Amino acid sequence: MVKRDCITRFFSINNSIILTQTDTTVGFLSQDAKLLREIKSRQSNKPFIKVFQTFAIAKKEHIRIPNRYKKSVRRSHTTTFIVKDQAFRVAPAHLNSSILRKLPWSYSTSANESGKRFNREFCEQKADIIIEDKERLFEGKASKLYKINNKTKKRLR
Repeated sequence: MVKRDCITRFFSINNSIILTQTDTTVGFLSQDAKLLREIKSRQSNKPFIKVFQTFAIAKKEHIRIPNRYKKSVRRSHTTTFIVKDQAFRVAPAHLNSSILRKLPWSYSTSANESGKRFNREFCEQKADIIIEDKERLFEGKASKLYKINNKTKKRLR
């Protein structure tokens, strides 16, 4: 299901807000952090998680994962890592969508207003593109969150 209010921006998915079921919960995806921040009324000092489709793409973005954790990062599922104040996760497109396959990476956040629960009406108003399958959109458990550096691995969520 694709819903667009403005057809002229359809060809630029880089500046679109996509509402979809991610590997963990329903979320907003975009390559424009500023748009996500406006929708969520989020503080400007709070960063977004950057989701990569493959580990190779994450490496191209110069994320320096400490050698002792490379294997666990590569094999992890539904886990977000913070390295040097940059949060990222490797998660292939959850749904078989040609739009999601075109995005090698995107910023990700839960689909709700800051501090509130999932509200479908709010999300449909804010999203430019809605992608969902027969299982519909559902609020699941958030990803695990680890902060890693050369010496330690600390679970934050």
